[in-house]
Amino acid sequence: MDIAQNLAVIRQRVDNACQRSGRHAGDVRLVGVSKTFPLATLQTAADAGLRVFGENKAQELASKRSEWQGAPADIEWHFIGHLQRNKSRLVAEHADVFHALDSARLAKALDTHCGEIGRRLVCFLQVNVSGEDSKFGVPPSALGDLLEAVSGLEHLEVTGLMTLAAPVSDPEDVRPQFALLRDLALRHSAEGRHRLDHLSMGMSGDFEIAVEEGATHVRVGSAIFGNRSYPQRL
Repeated sequence: MDIAQNLAVIRQRVDNACQRSGRHAGDVRLVGVSKTFPLATLQTAADAGLRVFGENKAQELASKRSEWQGAPADIEWHFIGHLQRNKSRLVAEHADVFHALDSARLAKALDTHCGEIGRRLVCFLQVNVSGEDSKFGVPPSALGDLLEAVSGLEHLEVTGLMTLAAPVSDPEDVRPQFALLRDLALRHSAEGRHRLDHLSMGMSGDFEIAVEEGATHVRVGSAIFGNRSYPQRL
């Protein structure tokens, strides 16, 4: 895989999507979904200019961040997967941004751990806009309650929303889901309790549609790093 070439192509596609929707390309952050890839691959991507890496296993995040000696100072580590409370300490210690906050209990655990080590953690609330039972996240109707639950937590900074769209063959089919997340952010921001300026939505197969609908963070893995090879389970 030519990671530098892949990054150039993706950035051009993001730029084109921004032009079509009247946005500035600088308003969209590319999160390289680096889960399962070795640290050497991340270093190659960093040499090509990638500065945000997304992991979905707490131990893998902690290991990569700890082992990457001499990493560029502006590298950001984003945790993008579902998180169990018993792993929340690792995310509090090692993540700069958490994309998938989906319960008050998890929020309180993260807040406690962040307080113990003197950190603040930027968080996006995960919303299940597709309505699929297999997806994590609160339903749109429960977003207000979750915002209320996290509003008094001192060490968490909720700045946006995140979603996983339904798998489809035509990316256009998920446009209404991305538009719904944007509308939820605008509506709840207007109520004044939180400024939900960030939208984490869009992956390798649909990130251009997400950008056109207002994404500020797109999570792209295979289009940058290639297909993953998972170990077979016996």
